[in-house]
Amino acid sequence: MNSFNFDFMQKSILILGACGQIGTELTLALRAKYGNDCVVASDIREGSKELVEAGPFELLDATNYEALEDVIMYYEIEEVYLMAAMLSATAEKFPSRAWNLNMNSLFNVLDLAKEKKVNRVFWPSSIAVFGPNTPRELTPQHTIMEPTTVYGISKQSGERWCSYYHEKYGVDVRSVRYPGLISWKTLPGGGTTDYAVEIYHKAIEEGTYSCFLAEQTVLPMMFMDDAIRATLQIMEMPPETIKIRSSYNLAAMSFTPAQIAESIQKHIPDFSMTYNPDFRQDIADSWPGSIDDSKAQLDWGWKPEFDLEKTTAEMLRQLK
Repeated sequence: MNSFNFDFMQKSILILGACGQIGTELTLALRAKYGNDCVVASDIREGSKELVEAGPFELLDATNYEALEDVIMYYEIEEVYLMAAMLSATAEKFPSRAWNLNMNSLFNVLDLAKEKKVNRVFWPSSIAVFGPNTPRELTPQHTIMEPTTVYGISKQSGERWCSYYHEKYGVDVRSVRYPGLISWKTLPGGGTTDYAVEIYHKAIEEGTYSCFLAEQTVLPMMFMDDAIRATLQIMEMPPETIKIRSSYNLAAMSFTPAQIAESIQKHIPDFSMTYNPDFRQDIADSWPGSIDDSKAQLDWGWKPEFDLEKTTAEMLRQLK
């Protein structure tokens, strides 16, 4: 363990997968809220200097139960955010590795919570749990879920296990189904919606972008600030307000590659886009076009702040 001056008297939080796209910004947000010393970042590799040096950091494999338990006991961890995962496009290339990482890490955390070594767990699900037979528009909270990807299968299975551990053992586990996420702080990590981040970088650097999805492919998206806010919000709510222990639908906006290109052209008129769909098109075609998140709105007051125009303006401003 490192020698950071950890404050055992305050809330103690562990983030697994802290160096990933969501984990990086979640770590920074939690440290800003609760103090650097109270949030332990961990990953199988080191991330940015800002992340590693600002507070406690542990090199940790989330699939190693004993190592995970040691860190939790040493820091007297109360809450765990399990952000370690292999995402959709990458998981299709390494199915067994993806299943091992995505499922075994979850079992480790749920088992430690079952043993009362952790009080509260956050685990993210995804729109990947849905499939081609799911209603595409305003996909309801409870619906047909027949995922066609390794990532989606692992997330659907994880949802059922989260619900089971809550019902059977009283584990306080909370989850949201993230749509595609857009961030300027970190590069994407192998997801099907990565184009919606790459496009802003290419718009500024090269003035053109070749999109790996077709022009009219509608997908649910969310600016990272909203995703982080939703994550913190659901974890702060009293347990009795969390009615769904599998995972809540979460929504902000839906758009096509053509629409995001148009929003960029309002700021960079000469920006151009070409389309060369690859294997990720089949994944995108199996996912919803829009999400009904009325349950999250009702149970814990969820409401997004960023639409496409506001997202584009912020992305270009920050990246420039």
